[in-house]
Amino acid sequence: MIGVTKLLCGEVTPSDALRYGRRSDRSPSHLLQFTHDKKPIVVWNSTKACNLRCIHCYYTANARPDPDELTTGEAKTMIDDLAAYGAPVLLFSGGEPLLRQDLFELGAYAVARGLRTVISTNGTLIDQAAALRIKEAGFSYVGISLDGIGDTNDRFRGMTGAFDAALGGIRACTEAGVRTGLRLTLNRHNYEDLDAIFDLLEEENIRRACFYHLVYAGRGARIQSDDLSLAESRDAVDLIFRRTQDFHQRDVDIEILTVDNHADGPYLLRRVQEEQPERAAEVLQLLQWNGGNSTGIGIGAVDHLGNVHADQFWQHYSFGNVRQRPFSQIWTDTSDPLMAGLKDRKPLLKGRCAGCQYLELCNGNFRVRAEAVYDDVWAPDPACYLSDEEISPNGQ
Repeated sequence: MIGVTKLLCGEVTPSDALRYGRRSDRSPSHLLQFTHDKKPIVVWNSTKACNLRCIHCYYTANARPDPDELTTGEAKTMIDDLAAYGAPVLLFSGGEPLLRQDLFELGAYAVARGLRTVISTNGTLIDQAAALRIKEAGFSYVGISLDGIGDTNDRFRGMTGAFDAALGGIRACTEAGVRTGLRLTLNRHNYEDLDAIFDLLEEENIRRACFYHLVYAGRGARIQSDDLSLAESRDAVDLIFRRTQDFHQRDVDIEILTVDNHADGPYLLRRVQEEQPERAAEVLQLLQWNGGNSTGIGIGAVDHLGNVHADQFWQHYSFGNVRQRPFSQIWTDTSDPLMAGLKDRKPLLKGRCAGCQYLELCNGNFRVRAEAVYDDVWAPDPACYLSDEEISPNGQ
């Protein structure tokens, strides 16, 4: 995750992170990416059920829940372990997490155990009553997916009216006083809607937006050909940077982030070096603290059956199950070669990644994309849009 507003517009400085000792148990949520201990944010894909059928769904969700999903009691046992281990955030995802009947009970339980709780949802099931229950349960943030304007979003999500329903969910959460933001996965279906999305953020007073690069997992693997080209990715990131700077210059308080392509960090640094050279050293420091891709380190996932994964996109590989062993024990066990490799991957990386001058900032980007394209976990990430000249230690 790259905090574009924080880094490009100087909204956060190294001293802000140092004030909390760069510790995840002390740092507010907006500074977690700069902590040094990197206790994992845990994504819990709490149910297989979903009311939509999105063409890019990494979880390949179904209309109905799996009968063997973690029970309420099993989920509470997992939450107890995560709290004791010091995981800073539990993100309730799916499927569609609002289809779990015990969502609010579990959310409140996690908050009582000291976890920050977040919901990742398509938003279509959030009305005024649901928004109030979200607030009462103590969820600190709700990320609602919109993958384009109007019909673009509806085609992508497989339901007519999904755009209006999701926008209604955003409005309901905002009215209830729940911190809410928009999530969008970049692809060729919605590439042309980016400017309009930024207009929508301002019109609706949506205070946060995360722009995700496509990861080739689940149904997303089947639409890999619909990913942006490297040139289009660059253009999209340029637009995101430009509109973010425009918000900042006009004192429009909307935070912008990009997610799932850590080439965005070096690309942002190069822009700062060119346009704001006096800030380059502090941005470099923050990106070094961010550390790049954190799969298997600062982010992990548990699926609806209790299987533990390196992140939410690694559904095809499990390190163990929380029904048999606590997450904390599974996560710290490096007897599995993949877990050990992800935690110390730099010596294993090949090709462009191995010789990249920005390896310290990117950490090899997404290994699951490399595996999907090259059948090699340590091959270069095919979505890196930086040129060979740019990544060369002797490049400019």
